[in-house]
Amino acid sequence: MNYKSADISELISEKEKCEKRLDQYIKSGISLDLSRGKPSAEQLKLSLKMLDVLDHRSILDSENGMDCRNYGGLDGIPEAKRLLAHIMGTHSANTIVGGNSSLTLMFQVISHGMTDGICGGTPWQEVKGRKFLCPVPGYDRHFAITEHFGFELVPVKMNVDGPDMDEVEKLIKDDKVKGIWCVPKYQNPTGIVFSDKVVRRFANLKPAADDFRIFWDNAYCVHSFDGKCAEIPDIIEECQKAGNADLVYEFCSTSKITFPGAGISAVASSPANLIDLKSFLKFATIGPDKLNQLQHARFFKSSTGLRSHMKKHAAILKPKFDAVFETLDKEFGDSGIADWTKPTGGYFLSFNTMPGCASKVVKMCADCGVKFTPAGSTYPHGFDPEDRNIRLAPSFATVEEITKAITILSLCTKIVTIDKMTKESDLA
Repeated sequence: MNYKSADISELISEKEKCEKRLDQYIKSGISLDLSRGKPSAEQLKLSLKMLDVLDHRSILDSENGMDCRNYGGLDGIPEAKRLLAHIMGTHSANTIVGGNSSLTLMFQVISHGMTDGICGGTPWQEVKGRKFLCPVPGYDRHFAITEHFGFELVPVKMNVDGPDMDEVEKLIKDDKVKGIWCVPKYQNPTGIVFSDKVVRRFANLKPAADDFRIFWDNAYCVHSFDGKCAEIPDIIEECQKAGNADLVYEFCSTSKITFPGAGISAVASSPANLIDLKSFLKFATIGPDKLNQLQHARFFKSSTGLRSHMKKHAAILKPKFDAVFETLDKEFGDSGIADWTKPTGGYFLSFNTMPGCASKVVKMCADCGVKFTPAGSTYPHGFDPEDRNIRLAPSFATVEEITKAITILSLCTKIVTIDKMTKESDLA
């Protein structure tokens, strides 16, 4: 039934049917959490054999002869650099490998910009009215970092092929704009892959601020779950070709490859940027956990081995996303009251209600025992001006649980939407 063409009596009848169905789920005592994109226990088991790679009999030197048990190696061991550089699509010479969290690296780089300045520039803390561009919907933890450091967060609309580059090119004419957050492959939360054209437009940006930087969070670089992994141009190489070598920092980690709390991470950039990064990292650490880097490098042996490993993740994730797509298609059909993305990789999809409904839908779902990411969290300061967007994260739950959760989401969306439509009709 198309809700927009239905009369009031049809809508009221439809609402009653939805309420009866929803009541059955509530009585069954549902308690589900689809709020964060965590790997499931089944996925974590895929990497357990990595824990057997090193033992007391192992040679614990890296390939360049460094004793991984000891101090040193500020920028990581060669084999770990090569592994993570290859999955990002860049070169190991461009890469620093750190601890388990790429988000920590991002925080450290922003903090460095605030206190020291980027490559000798004015410390950002001295720039009044400093701004940061935030493609929306986007990743809440990105926004939280720049909000923490007092940036004005400027939303930029996401299109089907990436951020609205006309808007980006316009906004960077302001020298108070110091950067932009990007997730170029299987973006959080839409699942969008940036087009080659968008990547190259990023590389050719001409910002007014010399210390403007693109924060290219390639978190899902090898995370396809439906066929061949999407390929995009190497942003670092494209920036070099455009005469903008220092424009970008690229990040990745193995958080959703091995263990989220015990993986390895990397930042890749130009020689000048890497020298600048190491100039402040040396005050924070004498070196990262090289044994963990060695363990990862020996477990995968190469990026080819890592990509084979990712096919095992894909086999677990695809049925879960298919369950979401099938349930949404079945529940909404031609109703005209919701739309959603259909990614082929990553950990999230984006669900949109009619304007003004998302917050009530999420609250109603929570009251029924199903937790989703708070409405608005995909926007700066947690405020979605249209109150439409809800991030769905199906990775952790079982297929059966996902089907129930998305059915409840659908029923709540229908009820909230009908309430809004009937109220607007009464006011007309």
